[in-house]
Amino acid sequence: MLQLEHLFKSYHVGDTVTHALDDVSISFRDKEFVAILGPSGSGKTTMLNVIGGLDRYDKGDLIINGKSTKNFKETDWDAYRNNSVGFIFQNYNLISHLSIMDNVELGMNLSGVPAKERRKRAEEALVEVGLKEHMHKNPNQLSGGQMQRVAIARAIANNPDILLCDEPTGALDTETSVQIMKLIKKLSKDRLVIMVTHNPELAKEYATRIVNFQDGKILDDSAPYTAETEQDTFKLKRTKMSYWNAIKLSFTNIMTKKGRTILTAFASSIGIISIAVVLSLSNGFQKQIDTTMSKALAKYPVAIAPTATDMNAMSERKDSDKNVKNRGYLIAQQDESEKATHVNKITQKYVDYVKKINPDYANNISYQRATSLNLLAKDNGKIKRVEFSNNDPDQNQNMSAMRSQAMSSVGVGSSVFPTTLNKNKGNFLKENYQLLAGKWPDKATDLVLVTDNKNTVNINALKNLGLKPKDNQKFKFKSLVGKQFSVVNNNDFYQELPTGMFVPQKANQSMYNAGTKLHLTGIIRPKNEDSLALLSTGIAYSDRLSQKIIKQNENSAIVKAQKKTNRNVMTGQNLNQDAKKQLLQTLGGSSIPTGIMIYPNNFDDKDKVLDYLDKWNKGKSKKNQIVYTNMSSMVTTMTGGLLNGITTVLVAFAAISLVTSMIMIGILTYTSVLERIKEIGVLKALGARKKDITRVFDAETFILGIFSGVLGVAIAYLLTFPINSVIYHITELTNVAQLNPTHALILIIISTILTLLGGHLPARMAAKKDAAIALRSE
Repeated sequence: MLQLEHLFKSYHVGDTVTHALDDVSISFRDKEFVAILGPSGSGKTTMLNVIGGLDRYDKGDLIINGKSTKNFKETDWDAYRNNSVGFIFQNYNLISHLSIMDNVELGMNLSGVPAKERRKRAEEALVEVGLKEHMHKNPNQLSGGQMQRVAIARAIANNPDILLCDEPTGALDTETSVQIMKLIKKLSKDRLVIMVTHNPELAKEYATRIVNFQDGKILDDSAPYTAETEQDTFKLKRTKMSYWNAIKLSFTNIMTKKGRTILTAFASSIGIISIAVVLSLSNGFQKQIDTTMSKALAKYPVAIAPTATDMNAMSERKDSDKNVKNRGYLIAQQDESEKATHVNKITQKYVDYVKKINPDYANNISYQRATSLNLLAKDNGKIKRVEFSNNDPDQNQNMSAMRSQAMSSVGVGSSVFPTTLNKNKGNFLKENYQLLAGKWPDKATDLVLVTDNKNTVNINALKNLGLKPKDNQKFKFKSLVGKQFSVVNNNDFYQELPTGMFVPQKANQSMYNAGTKLHLTGIIRPKNEDSLALLSTGIAYSDRLSQKIIKQNENSAIVKAQKKTNRNVMTGQNLNQDAKKQLLQTLGGSSIPTGIMIYPNNFDDKDKVLDYLDKWNKGKSKKNQIVYTNMSSMVTTMTGGLLNGITTVLVAFAAISLVTSMIMIGILTYTSVLERIKEIGVLKALGARKKDITRVFDAETFILGIFSGVLGVAIAYLLTFPINSVIYHITELTNVAQLNPTHALILIIISTILTLLGGHLPARMAAKKDAAIALRSE
């Protein structure tokens, strides 16, 4: 079954050559107990290592079940050790951080034996060696003899054909040695047992065959055997340690060094903590900016004005800023901003398209119309004209310069609050304003008086209502709520003269009675300083009222007369087409708004609104396209880009500590390799491949990487509480530091990958350790 044919093995140390095996030839029976005797350095242990596949012969052949091993690869030797050989060492070589049961099962783990079968065979082996009552203990709870029995159970659990014993009683007392020898002799009845020993008395008493060794040669053999030529019946079952077993093995080792592991994980997690804190602050500040910008969207809407600047046209300028050569002439050229000016042709079809926008993206739309309201009011029984116009320059005092520019470009003609597309999704006024008195407007004829957050109203707005306010004069709410106005149609308001000209009639009671009655139903103000204070102080009403007046006046006599002539029917002045168009809009002769403002629900929805508006322009010529002005994009792009830049720089600095963590993990893994050299030897003796050894140490760094990442993220999360407290006391901003769960997960993954990279080189070094040398290490 086992044959050694002319084996040679030499060791070279400098110029010195030692022949450990010098033309050794010997055959063994399938079942016998062979004792190999000889002085130290005679080569007997080398022969045992060569038979066990721990060491390689230089020349000759080792034949197992008719199979030559001359062409064995590394993985073949690994499988051979696992399938055919069991080792019993002088110093037991149990893995201290594994239980007795796990030690015995280790070889079967590499064979791929199912867990249930593995446990059964391990228990049977432990019972066979007399450790039934101790099988659930750890190695450090056993005596030397009991630990040797565990080593024997591990050797026989995988049912090997050959049992190799290297001084199995060398570390035991006489009584225990006898017990172990009796056990080994019992085992030899079912397999080949080859034992190396210095004790001739034990060999003669228990071995069935004694081979004396000296200077790498066999001196004599008490029961020589000549093997017959047999067919190759040797089959190898490849070994493989599963990732789960590698993780389990490494985890138990890590748990024996809890203090060092925690300290190392903490040191390694510093980089993760730094980056997590930076990202938390960046994420929180970005949310603060988004919230602030979102609240400011009413002030910076998507504006569609009669004329707009085409930013794409502005960006298409490709001229270099460098000075050209002086050729003695100049070139007349239109200003770039004038070239980029685009006239929007707003049609009813486009207005209908805007109205169909998804309320989930923009639920509020404001229409600017130039229609004048022919308003009358009663003041102490006297009928007089009043105005709701917000053309007064003070009207937009609470708007930023950017929004004022947008509003003026749209051409505001009336103070209207946005039209809500879907009332079930909210009400602009109720969401952003507080009702001070009266009730919310419901009908088209309902008006509200808007104050600022200090309950003040522009004095000019009150004058337009027919009041005679003095500076800082106070008005009781009840004196204003319920105030009535009358809006008169053109036919009742204007009188046609014999000359064909039109002039306003004198206000009187009958004119007032004929008009549509408007009622001031409530007084409102912004809920707080962060509310969307879209409406200026003064009277505000819905676009439904403007449309109602336009419908009444679009076929009025003055409108019909103005449509037929290019002269102003009230002043007699000549009009160009633009002026005529504007006058007709003022008189209510056109239902087309002069401008539109769309208020996205939030920043994310803003992009969807822009996409929707862009769809209108697809396939249309440039002159027929509608160019909008995205007032918020300037602010969001600037703040977002600046914050991203700062975050990138801070993360880059914090990432330096991750490199340090990588180096630290590498050092730790290398230290672990040095501490576990004997364990590496045991694993190789049991048939572990180089890949398996690498996998074990990679698993250790994998566990450390996850632990470091989780620890770093947890510490960073806890740090957000004191950080938020400090920021609040400094800036009064609440909950700024917010760790994004996605960022946390990514950081844990990064930590794991970096630790794997840092520990992989030492893991590869561990895999290259010589098994025989590793087993002799202390």
